[in-house]
Amino acid sequence: MSKVHISDDLKIVRHKLPARLSHWLLVFCFFLTGLSGLAFFFPDLSWLAQVLGTPQLARMIHPFTGIVMFLAFLNMVRIYWHHNFPEKNDWVWLFNIVEVLKGNEHAVSDNGKYNLGQKMLFWTLILAMFTLLITGIIMWRQYFAHNFPIPIIRIAILFHSACAFLLFTGIMVHIYMAFWVKGSIRGMVEGWVTVRWAKKHHPRWYREEVLPELEKELAEKQKQKHK
Repeated sequence: MSKVHISDDLKIVRHKLPARLSHWLLVFCFFLTGLSGLAFFFPDLSWLAQVLGTPQLARMIHPFTGIVMFLAFLNMVRIYWHHNFPEKNDWVWLFNIVEVLKGNEHAVSDNGKYNLGQKMLFWTLILAMFTLLITGIIMWRQYFAHNFPIPIIRIAILFHSACAFLLFTGIMVHIYMAFWVKGSIRGMVEGWVTVRWAKKHHPRWYREEVLPELEKELAEKQKQKHK
């Protein structure tokens, strides 16, 4: 196969439509569930319940938006889990975290599709989401709480609150990093990034997964052109 030229400005797929739809459904439900949860937990923030109409309506809807959020997250786990196992190179990223924060990630780490920070967030969210689901069911007065003794419900409330804080913190870090790494938000909104972006932030992903497909596709186009 003759070598083909690939422009750094060429658009490549980062996130396909099913993943993007699940992501934004999760975001929508996270804010509805999270804001109503804050209203329940902190009396001074009770006004946040108005995002769902009234406090009574917010308390009724909160568990259902939480379940939809979990299902959307479960679909994203199905899509992305195989990219999120720690690898040897991830420790290089961690040991050079100062350079990463300076914006020199490409110079110190040969990242695959996700770096260690993204992988740590992925597994943290799995822990938080599953714990929130289980404890939420135990606490759900309308349907399930009467099946559990008071001490179990109290423990569930404690873990539910702790994991809600963990989830909220993780999502806030994720949002910050999405804005910090220019081009990341576009990747989740429109689904594409440039070759330049991939080479800088996830060079091994580009080299091992994207590049072979690009070379094959462009070679085929050249072949068709010369027929």
